This record gives sequence, C-alpha cells and structure tokens, in this order.
Amino acid sequence: MSSLSNIPLFHSISIPFPSSSFNPNFKFKTFSHLNQASAHNPVTNSSSLSKTKTWVNPNSYKSKPSNSKNSFLLKLAESLDSCDPTQQQVSAILNGFGNNGVTERDAVFILDKMMNPRTAPFVLRYLRDRIQHVRGNGVVIYNVTLKVFRKCKDLEGAQKVFDDMLQRGVKPDNITFTTMINCARMSALSDKAVEWFEKMPGFGCEPDAITCSAMVCAYARTNHVDMAQRLYDRAKTEIWPIDVVTFSALIKMYDLVGNYDGCLNMYLEMMGLGVKPNLKTYNILLAAMMRGKRHWQAKTIYQEMKSSGVSPDFITYSTLLRVYTRAQLGEDALGVYKEMKGKGMEVGIDLYNVLLAMCADVGFNDEALEIFEDMKSSGTCQPDSWSFSALINIYSNSGKVSEAEGILDEMMKSGFGPNIFHMASLVQCYGKAKRIDDIVKVFNRFPNFGIIPDDRFCGCLVNVMTQTPKEELSKLIDCLEKANTKLGSVVRYLVEEQHGDRDFKKEASKLLNSIDAEAKRPMCNSLIDLCVNLNLPDRAHDLLGIGLALEIYKNIQSRSQSQWSLHLKNLSIGAAMTALHVWINDLSKALESGKKFPPLLGINTGRGKLKNSRKGIASVFESHLKELNAPFLEVPNEDGWFLVTRKAARPWLESRNSTKSAAALDLLVERAPSMALPY
Repeated sequence: MSSLSNIPLFHSISIPFPSSSFNPNFKFKTFSHLNQASAHNPVTNSSSLSKTKTWVNPNSYKSKPSNSKNSFLLKLAESLDSCDPTQQQVSAILNGFGNNGVTERDAVFILDKMMNPRTAPFVLRYLRDRIQHVRGNGVVIYNVTLKVFRKCKDLEGAQKVFDDMLQRGVKPDNITFTTMINCARMSALSDKAVEWFEKMPGFGCEPDAITCSAMVCAYARTNHVDMAQRLYDRAKTEIWPIDVVTFSALIKMYDLVGNYDGCLNMYLEMMGLGVKPNLKTYNILLAAMMRGKRHWQAKTIYQEMKSSGVSPDFITYSTLLRVYTRAQLGEDALGVYKEMKGKGMEVGIDLYNVLLAMCADVGFNDEALEIFEDMKSSGTCQPDSWSFSALINIYSNSGKVSEAEGILDEMMKSGFGPNIFHMASLVQCYGKAKRIDDIVKVFNRFPNFGIIPDDRFCGCLVNVMTQTPKEELSKLIDCLEKANTKLGSVVRYLVEEQHGDRDFKKEASKLLNSIDAEAKRPMCNSLIDLCVNLNLPDRAHDLLGIGLALEIYKNIQSRSQSQWSLHLKNLSIGAAMTALHVWINDLSKALESGKKFPPLLGINTGRGKLKNSRKGIASVFESHLKELNAPFLEVPNEDGWFLVTRKAARPWLESRNSTKSAAALDLLVERAPSMALPY
C-alpha cells in the first residue's frame, strides 16, 4: 500500500454544481483538529468541522418538548404520515398549533418522527413559513426533512428538497451532504454517493472521518481504484472504522480489474484488523479466485471459511464447483457435489454439465454415470445436448462403441439432434476400436444432420489416423480432402511418402496459419504424432519448427542462472519426444562450443489429469529417458518434473557425441540444425 502521508487531506477545490462524474483531482485536508473521541461520533465531527453549529438533535434533552407536548407532536407526525399528500390535508392537521406559532424545535421533532416522503415536502413548506426564529437560514429544518427521504431510500425526492434549499438561498452544511451521501448509499447508488461527496468542497464543506470511511466503499463499488485506495490508506493511518461491507467492496473492485493479488491482500488485511469476513465476503473472494484461476488459494479460503463457522450457501458451492472443475481437481469437485446433495440443494443443469465434462476429462467414468443418473432422477432438470455429449465423450475415451452409440440414440430420442461435438467423440471411439469404415459412414451422414466439418473435427480425424493401420489411412485421407483441401494435401504427402521437398514447410505453414486459433495446437500436435508414427522424423522436426515460429507452442524453454528447463506440458507425446531430442541436440552443441551450464537441467512434462494415468506423459518420458541412459531423475512430490545436475549431465552428453544412436529421432537430430528453442 502506498503511503499518503505527504498528501494533504481535503484540500479545498471548486467543483461546479451539479457534478456528474468522478473528479480525479479531488484532494483532502488533514483532520488535525479531530481527536480520537470525535473521530467516531458523526454529530460531534460534523459540528466541529462546520463553521456554524446548526445541527439540532431531536432526541437530545434540550430539543425535546415537555412530555405532554411531546405526545401531541408525535400524534401530529403520525397523522401527517397517513394523510393524503396535499397541502390542504397537511395544513388542516398542522393548524392544530393554533395562533401560538411554531418553534424550530417543534418542527424538527415532527419531521424527525415522520416516515412518509410524499407528505414531507408539504410539511416542510408549512412549517418553514411559520417558524418564528430560524437558525442558519433554515438549514436545520431542511436537514431533518432530508432524513425522511434517507429513511425511505428516496434519493430523487431528496434531490428536490436539496434543489429547493439552493433556490431559497439556504447554504448546505456537512449534515446535508452526509445525509445525501447516505441516502445514495442506502439506495445502492454508489455512483451518486461519489457525486455528492465530490460536491462538498465546492460548498466549503469538509467530510468527516465517518463519511470518508463510508466513501471507501462507494469508490470501490464504482471502480474508482485510485481514489478508493487513497481513502483506504488514509483510513488505516487515521484509524477510521472500516467494516466488512467496505472490505467486500474493495475485494470485488480488485477482482473487476483483474488484480487477484489485491483481492488476497484485502482479505489478509481485514483478517489482520480483526474484521471477520461474512458469507458474502467469502463468496466474492472465491469468485475472484475462480476468475484468477487460483484454485489452490480458493481451496484454502474455503477451509478457513468453514473453520471460522461461516456456513456455505448455494453460491459458495456453485463457485467452488466451477473452480475445481476448471482446475480438473476431480476429488475436490465431487466432494463439493456430495455436500450439496447432502444438504438437499438443487443442482442446476449448468453445474451438472460442468461436472460431467470434468469427469470425461479426468477419467471419472463411473462417477459420471452416477451423476448422469442423479440428474435424470432429480425431478428438477433433465439432460440436454451438452450432458449427452459428455457421456458420449466418456465412452469414447474408453473405446466403448456400443455404449457411445446407445447414448447417442437416447439423446436423439430425447429430441436433441447430433452436432459436430457428438460426431467428433463418436469418430474418436470408432478410431480406438479400429472401425475405420464406421468413421467413413458417420462422415458421409454429416449432410443429413446439417453438420459442416470444422477445423477441430479435422484435427480429430488426423488424431485418429495416428492410431490407424497404414493400409486404411487412405479412407480417412479421402474424408480430410472433402473437409479441408489443404489439410488433405499435406496429410496425403506424408502418408504416401512422396519424395522431394515439394516445399512441404511452406504448405504446412499456410495450413496452420489458415485454421482457427483454438484448433492450431491440437492440429499441430496430431500432425507431428502422425509423422513420428510414420517414421518421418524430418517432417516432425519441420512441423515443430513451424509451431514455434507461429507461436503455437510458447515458452517451451526457460533459462536462468540456476536452471535450464524444457516445458512440454501442452505438447502431445510425439511432439514432446521431438522437442526433447532437439533440446538434447542443442545441449550437446552448447557443450561442444564451451558454453557454461547452470547447476541444474530440467524437463517439465506437466501434471497428469487422468484418474488412471496419474503422471500423464511423465510415465512415457521416464521409460524413454532410461532407454537413452539419460541421468534425469523424477523429482519426488513434483509430478512431471525430471532434473539432472550439471556434473551428471556433462559426461552423458559427451558420450552421446562420441557414439550416436541409430534411433529415428536421433537421426532427426543429426540431420537437422539447432531448433534454437525460444526462451
């Protein structure tokens, strides 16, 4: 937090009336004349800050009439609240004063007890014209009238009373503005509260600590980050009261601007100041962590929430479900789902679908089927197209053809036509079962369903080709050429082992440049996998180079003084293996040229997400590194990380330079120049 000790607080400026927008130059004067006692008393504060002491507290001893008159005035106020809002009706009631006249104390008492903003203006008009002795040109009676509108959250009516003040030459004071600001805040109109706050210096008024403290929340809610932060910093310095509502608004403000560290800092500071977060605070913070993809911090916050005795509600659970499903934390997501069901909460179709999609991604097949049946028997929602899509995907990942076909039939009987996602999953399922003719039949039925193959589906076909016997690849190439001529041409060139460059790199680059952004990496991964399966290391190398040049693969290598690392998290196995061998070749060349190595070399394959394949490609790399006699060792409690010391790496790289392997990927290294992997 920045210090504002050198910034004067409440430095008077002229703000034209009315003000309609945030003034970035608004400054402050110091509260040097305020002591600790007055800092928490809005009445004392406002009196000391205002040049003319015009506030009369109707509940104070001096302002109370005698008991008998008190009863009489209270009945008048009740009658005025219930009468028709006309001057005639109001006058008839207030004529009960007779010829004795009306004192300012009587008027203040009546208006203070009133609750009806429709009759209050008529009462004000009547009493204002009949008060015998008025202080401060009548600002007191106007302030107490504004209080009626504040009670009823009627900012528009309060504005009319304020306008009447100005027309009659009555100068507003601190109480006037404080009442207007609070009326706006109570009406959930934080932008209007900001406008009223910024009008104060133009009328020679200085906000007190209570008002400024409230404005931290108002500025936060209107996303005026700098002003909210300045006031908050001042609040800490001056020990202004900051409540849980204000902290919640500050957390939400930082969430809106994407400053998730700011959200966490506010949470920690409120805890440090002894302000206990409530349910709304926790929900706002968890939503921020969801948007910031801070799933581990969300998990910690949730645990702290439960330990503090705050019970989660539906918003809490639904936010956590989205946090955990996006992070593919299957066990945590299912735990939240079971808690919701245990408390009898209804789970809507959106939450069911994100759960099913996550189960498909992480391999929770049995759990997905149970959730699917729960949804069908819930009585509150039924599966939609996305629900069926998740189930088809689950059976596709398992290669269960009859089950996938059964779900597709059930979906169509439920009134949902198949789309490109359903067909892609079914094609993957047929591919795993080596039922290539069925893939062709499904593809040929696309026009009947009004489905147009897109780039993602074409990538799916290429992926299936990596699992298809070579003698049947031509069937799938025919489908590819119908869907995407450029892709079909590139794949045919690879499969038919055509000789000569035919400017392959240029054609492949044009292809990858032309497809949708979200399909680029899966397509490039699948093409490299196909090359590896066809034993075409040169072409795999070309495609990896194109992927790096087009930034399809980013941050694949990092270097620091302490460690050089290769990052393979978003690569397929074939692409990762290709990158690994190129990286090893680069290291060998660096060693030969005399470059100094850091203490550690590392490979990061990422954390596996599948339930039955915990390490992802890490398990594949572990065995492959052993085949290469590479001294990399898996790091305990760090899934997917392999490290080797400089001391162990040097002799291994030197031995590779002296004895080259005849493996296909080693031939790629021998033939190809350094990839100069970016870092």
